[in-house]
Amino acid sequence: MDSINQLILNYPKLENLENDVRTAARIITDCFKSGGKLLLCGNGGSCADCEHISGEMVKQFAKDRPLESDIMAKLGPELTAELHGGLPALSLPSMIGFHTAFNNDDNPEFGYAQQVIAFGNPEDTLWGISTSGNSKNVINAVKTAKALGLHTIGLTGEDGGTLSKIVHTAIHAPAGNVARIQELHLPIYHAICAFVEDQIFP
Repeated sequence: MDSINQLILNYPKLENLENDVRTAARIITDCFKSGGKLLLCGNGGSCADCEHISGEMVKQFAKDRPLESDIMAKLGPELTAELHGGLPALSLPSMIGFHTAFNNDDNPEFGYAQQVIAFGNPEDTLWGISTSGNSKNVINAVKTAKALGLHTIGLTGEDGGTLSKIVHTAIHAPAGNVARIQELHLPIYHAICAFVEDQIFP
């Protein structure tokens, strides 16, 4: 049983989301396998979720991630003993210096989009998180990412808003209240993180 099967077993109300969750997990897996990186953006609690997801990706999450033998040879035994395989996931809200400068000098609704311009490549994936699906800075980031050829994923509430209509793959947590949506987002993205980890580090 993989992590997405386990998610549905633990949260039967998410059964209708299985195909979308699997699609998102495969997009991210393929992104990493092709040498791409994952960019994440969101506001408030969704900003914290971006931090959470990137943390699970960059360090080992649910299993050991052995380093590749050629990397181990370059690092030597001391570093090899302390390090493990990592996946390149960037939480865009984390760049406080950039955001305070951009918000002061430019239109804050385009801050994440500017970061996509700086970091985004066609092999990358942008994952936007918005409980309403209507966060303007997230929507602008998705529009920019699509224009540059990135894959896009949206994690929203049951309504989905504009975000769900413009991303390649949308995952709608079946709730309307912000707190309930966020409570469902966590097990969804944990299942995705575990699935990706299993695929990259079998």
